[in-house]
Amino acid sequence: MSFPALLAADAALIQARLDAAFATLPDQAVIHAMAYASAGGKRLRGFLTLESARMLGLRSETAIPAAASVEALHAYSLVHDDLPAMDNDALRRGLPTVHVKWDEATAILAGDALQTLAFDLLTDPALGSAETRLALVAGLAKASGAQGMVLGQALDIAAESAATPLNLDQITHLQAGKTGALICHAAESGAILAGENPAALRAYATALGLAFQIADDILDVTGDAQKAGKRLQKDAAASKATFVSLLGLDAARARAISLITEACDHLAPYGASAQNLIDCARFVIARES
Repeated sequence: MSFPALLAADAALIQARLDAAFATLPDQAVIHAMAYASAGGKRLRGFLTLESARMLGLRSETAIPAAASVEALHAYSLVHDDLPAMDNDALRRGLPTVHVKWDEATAILAGDALQTLAFDLLTDPALGSAETRLALVAGLAKASGAQGMVLGQALDIAAESAATPLNLDQITHLQAGKTGALICHAAESGAILAGENPAALRAYATALGLAFQIADDILDVTGDAQKAGKRLQKDAAASKATFVSLLGLDAARARAISLITEACDHLAPYGASAQNLIDCARFVIARES
């Protein structure tokens, strides 16, 4: 199976698990907004959870609640990032953002509920022992909260009003939280489920997450807004420092390629069984959205 086909197949599995969760909830606008916000997308984080588990000998059925969990958490972050008080975006995945389609209050509540759904999904007994589920809950909490994604977003907002633009080390630290932390959790989840040491997967995902963000910065400059499904060139309009503005386009591309090579090298202990994760890494810097 080609990598795009595998990614699409896993996206369908994740969507089915999310749909099953939404089907148990009341028929209310906020629930419809949750389902709308979590539909579509590449499901890259969920794929990392599923594939890291499969690489370590587990079946997709075992890991699917964890994969759906990380995608619900990611969807919440996008809903809130798009709000007028944050990035104030009107488009996401080529469609009106939640606060545009409904209103700000519904968007805030939908994001809140997607976040709590993410943790609810991690209570599924299919994931294994109570200790395993608790480790997944703790990992997601750390990756998404004040030590991870929320911290990164707070640093990003603060940078907009800072007297001087961020330097390269500061941007790397910011993006390690805003983008990288959840990607690391997704990849580590397979090792947690399998009871294996997550160090190699963590190192892989750390390099992958940074390459992902550099690729996003490159797309913001060179991408096609229709393919991306969102507003582009907003960083330049806001005079924000990015990997591209600091390194230049060619050096940023070279850095992303170097990081992908580094990520793949960390998978060497797994041999041929890591091929799908290697393909994923290559996809990250070749994508158009």
